[in-house]
Amino acid sequence: MSKTPFVLWTESGQPCSARWRSEWGAPPPARVTIADDSMTADAAHRLACEGTALLWRGDFQNARQLLNAMARRADRHPPKPGTSPAESFHFHRQTQSRRARILGMLLVPLEEDYEIPLRRAPDLRLACTEAYGPGEGQALVSLRELLGLVGAHEWRKNGIVVPALGDRIHPHYGVFSPIRSEYVDLVADAPLPSNALAFDIGTGTGVLAAILARRGISRIVATDQDPRALTCARTNLERLGLTDRVEVVQADLFPEGGAPLVVCNPPWVPARPTSPIEQSIYDPESRMLTGFLNGLATHLEPGGEGWLLLSDLAEHLELRTRAELLAAFDQAGLVVLGKTDIRPHHPRASDQADPLRAARAAEITSLWRLGIR
Repeated sequence: MSKTPFVLWTESGQPCSARWRSEWGAPPPARVTIADDSMTADAAHRLACEGTALLWRGDFQNARQLLNAMARRADRHPPKPGTSPAESFHFHRQTQSRRARILGMLLVPLEEDYEIPLRRAPDLRLACTEAYGPGEGQALVSLRELLGLVGAHEWRKNGIVVPALGDRIHPHYGVFSPIRSEYVDLVADAPLPSNALAFDIGTGTGVLAAILARRGISRIVATDQDPRALTCARTNLERLGLTDRVEVVQADLFPEGGAPLVVCNPPWVPARPTSPIEQSIYDPESRMLTGFLNGLATHLEPGGEGWLLLSDLAEHLELRTRAELLAAFDQAGLVVLGKTDIRPHHPRASDQADPLRAARAAEITSLWRLGIR
């Protein structure tokens, strides 16, 4: 029996149901009303705030305009300032969550083959299939999430230029995209302890494994436990002609054995993700970071190095201290052999409208070279 949840509603006096699609992890709405081109933005925003979902039966392009109008109304209530960076971060996340919940209430129908049965609806069947897999019957999805699939499809089709690689990486839906190039640059420039073997822990798109292979390492074992990431990494490495040197395996952190170089770029912020899509950004209680550190010594060959790629954004947000990080190194039996820093050059570092701009402006990304004590 399918575990896919269903949405129930009444339309034209008849009970209706459809599968609920949400890769963002949103629960199916409990209340649904029918909406069309006569629905005003004020009414839509009010109903969404009250927890009523709007099943759209009008023109698709008008639904997009309505979503934008709802977003403008939701943005009238920015997060209140906190008395500390940690509190400001907490308020920011609360506001983000509330905004996502409100805007996720505008729903559109999907046919079994992912055709959208609305006027002026685009053909998004390929984007939906990439994200959801084969269709399983009629479904409902939030318009906001559906538009996110479109963006992901374009990234997958066109790829993202990675200067350090001299090529493109094609991220799949739900896999963290290497749009922040500073951590990639650090791996591309750091002196290699060996050219024989490396482990890439939590490979994602496979970008760091590709960098290491292009730098001349003979064999790389890249791990991940997310099936989407495994497929994405294998596809990228095949396109780059690197499958003879990079093996992609499913594993929770480490593969079997040891290597003279073990690389990991865990999620940087120790906070709880509010959806599965955020698991590449938020690491609750620093579980992946701690798991990597605690297992590193047993997977490093004598004289080897563990490369930890980590932003200090969490420190500026007062979510983790430098002392706690260093203590975690020590507790894991590790010593710092060296550290290389780089300042971010992504747009959010200078966005004056970002409530976390002070922390982002001070952020530094580091490659920590760790050895066995």
